[in-house]
Amino acid sequence: MPDELIDSIWLIIDLDLKGVIPLDPILAFDLIDNHGKVTLYFSPRESEIEMAIDLPFSYYSGFPNQIYVYDDGTKETILLPSEIKQ
Repeated sequence: MPDELIDSIWLIIDLDLKGVIPLDPILAFDLIDNHGKVTLYFSPRESEIEMAIDLPFSYYSGFPNQIYVYDDGTKETILLPSEIKQ
């Protein structure tokens, strides 16, 4: 994924989610093809909150359908579904 897309995900978390809603250490985001651009969809588990954010980045068919963002307060990383232990 392009650095700009990854940076946008962290900005959304830091500016729009943290302190607004309770967040788990692992968050799931769907990457959606919205007429050739990326839409980032987020809905926390066991919540009625839903958020879809249209981003100015081109969607690439090689993008994963979903990514996970891990933030425990000291470590931050973005993971693919295949990297999450079930």
